[in-house]
Amino acid sequence: MLVKGEQISLDGIERVLLIQLGDIGDVVLTTPTIKAIRENRPLITLYVMVREHASELLEDCPWVDGVLSLEKRQGNLREKLFYQKGFLQTLRGKKFEAAIDLRTGTRGAVLSYLSGAQLRIGRYAYDGRLWRNRLFTHLVEPENEMEQYCSLHSLNIVAPFEVGARDTDPELTVTREREMRVERILREEGLVSDRSLIALHPFSRWRYKEWPIEKCIDLIDYIGSRYPLHIAITGSADDRGRAADLVKETRAEAYNLAGKTTIGDLAGVLKKCGLVIGIDSAAIHIAAAVGTPTVSIFGPSAPVNWAPRGEQHEVIFKDLPCVPCRQKGCNHSGVSRCLEELSIDELIPVVDANIRQMETPSKQ
Repeated sequence: MLVKGEQISLDGIERVLLIQLGDIGDVVLTTPTIKAIRENRPLITLYVMVREHASELLEDCPWVDGVLSLEKRQGNLREKLFYQKGFLQTLRGKKFEAAIDLRTGTRGAVLSYLSGAQLRIGRYAYDGRLWRNRLFTHLVEPENEMEQYCSLHSLNIVAPFEVGARDTDPELTVTREREMRVERILREEGLVSDRSLIALHPFSRWRYKEWPIEKCIDLIDYIGSRYPLHIAITGSADDRGRAADLVKETRAEAYNLAGKTTIGDLAGVLKKCGLVIGIDSAAIHIAAAVGTPTVSIFGPSAPVNWAPRGEQHEVIFKDLPCVPCRQKGCNHSGVSRCLEELSIDELIPVVDANIRQMETPSKQ
């Protein structure tokens, strides 16, 4: 619902900036909006601004003309100010006519204003009435988002401007060059093509979303004892030590890929998998966006908002009356009883069924 500004279209606008300063998963879930803008306005020049750690996911996107990567610059105050000055010069130099900020934060609002775009579209923020909301010429306040898949949340912001979507599923492009790079990484790690590949992604920035590691070990041992598969453990560089501990404790053979790939390469690895098993994290969204089936383990966060859609994606969660509570653990404690009590026996039937359905020969 448009709560500020008149109903308009993007007709006649030639240069558009889409701002998504959320986490990696948020960027993946924004791809239907990017695609919708391109399909509805094929002649515009479209740039997307994201944080540095997510930019690689969009560099090969066929619907984007350019990516503006906002870095978290280290160094002293002078170095940070020098970077900010250069970034703003680049931003203003693009001469955007419209800037669309998809979140309620203040940084995107300020950058929208500083872009120089005359048309500035944003999401209404209840705590932004003092100054943040005033930076936009148009504000959208969507309704009933608590029951919507999150890819629709970004589409809600552009819907009042005659931008409709035919496809609401996230989609990422993995180029042949990326695939060749991933094949080299897998070979270097000893993952040869004689077996199908599955991935387990047990890590999150938020520990309250994680299934206990000892249960992940049991799951790896179960799969390894029954199926002739390669099992890769994926994660960020920060997860590498924990992944190494996990691999060390398993009886089955598992491969530690945590920190061995860039975020773009991770998309390529997950595309090669026949199945990705993971918690509520960016990896599940990336896997779904490259067309790989997923089994996702959910706790306090809501599957209706965050779980991948489609018949090839399944969700496992503990059947408790409080699930999903949408809190950071029980009573915001950082510990989620629903995940602590979720047993491997509740996963095995779903994992078995999905492994049996994996394509042969190997996708690797």
